[in-house]
Amino acid sequence: MERNAQEIVVLVRKISHGKYAAIDQSGQDMSGEIPTHILRRVADTNFVLNKITTKTGRTQWRKKNYEDFKYLFEASNPVSEVENISNEKHDDIVEFIKNSPRMIPNTLIISDLKWRYAVRSVVRGRNLLMVGPSGSGKTLVAQTIADVFEDRPYFYFNLGSTQDARSTLIGNTHFSKDEGTFVSEALFVKAISTPNAIILLDEFSRAHHDAVNILMTVLDPMQKYLRIDEHPETPTIKVAEGVTFVATANIGAEYTATRVIDRAILDRFQIVEVDTLDQEQEVSLLGIKFPDVDNEIVEAVAEIADHTRKMVKSDDPKISTIISTRQTVEMTSLIFDGFGLDEAAEVCVFPFYSDAGGVDSERTYMKQLVQKFMKTSDEENPWDGASDEDVEAFADSTV
Repeated sequence: MERNAQEIVVLVRKISHGKYAAIDQSGQDMSGEIPTHILRRVADTNFVLNKITTKTGRTQWRKKNYEDFKYLFEASNPVSEVENISNEKHDDIVEFIKNSPRMIPNTLIISDLKWRYAVRSVVRGRNLLMVGPSGSGKTLVAQTIADVFEDRPYFYFNLGSTQDARSTLIGNTHFSKDEGTFVSEALFVKAISTPNAIILLDEFSRAHHDAVNILMTVLDPMQKYLRIDEHPETPTIKVAEGVTFVATANIGAEYTATRVIDRAILDRFQIVEVDTLDQEQEVSLLGIKFPDVDNEIVEAVAEIADHTRKMVKSDDPKISTIISTRQTVEMTSLIFDGFGLDEAAEVCVFPFYSDAGGVDSERTYMKQLVQKFMKTSDEENPWDGASDEDVEAFADSTV
């Protein structure tokens, strides 16, 4: 194949977020001369960039198959050059991780340490598992992490709603007279075949055991393949270079619909615990999201939620579950739309508490708790119930 004398061929590899190494056939780094959006298209693929200088002096970058230009790189060993550049730019990676907390939106509350650990895990290609109570913001954290790496392809799968694991993760088997038996691939196959993709596996702890079994080899860093079926001669699909999985899981005794995650699966992830917010953090978050809601009401919602979080950890808990941040946001949203505090609690909090036991039930306890923050006289009390001595006693003990 005849080449233009001024032609340059460049092999591109991604070395960190937004950073690319571009090595030409002579071993020179060309990354400073090529626009980032062009580097992004061919990084970690089987393509190279072919630089052509036209007779009029214009520069053109064309995507070409690596195999057609492989002979140019036999002496320079570009992969080794890329590794050297990666080492030289380690400081850039450290700096990116260090400064990453600046990317946390004000509607997301997470410690700098846990955020940096999560970002570092994705930068280094580690699978990430966000664990914590329902409604604590695990999915929001995972999606925000994906947003930080906006130049990487993103796929979302809710494993909690998956009824047919094989159909969702592999595809469906079909038969026709013309083509015989064939498999129509699921979107998940496309996802794991996409280089540098970030794949969110939401509600991982609610996944059917069939889905977990399929994912065992996919998530294992020493295997990284998807088997179409159990037949030993069945071809496998390799997980593409740079693919990172970010999963979320509810872990705790109160989640009766949640399966216990096997240790073998946990070992395939870096784990980040997403904590419930304290009262001050809850007030801050609700104030940011609903600046037009009276601050006294916001503080009441946050205090009610904080009370439940302390109560479930007490020696004599009167309730079995907490008010989550998801619920406090919904309560405040209702109040913003004209509902009263009692009405907001009635529709989005009380249904989570049992009414078994009458005046001694969890629901009665919660009604008494909310009533303490209502600006009404006893005659205007919207709920009839027993004395709120238990509520007051616990509240006094936590002051």
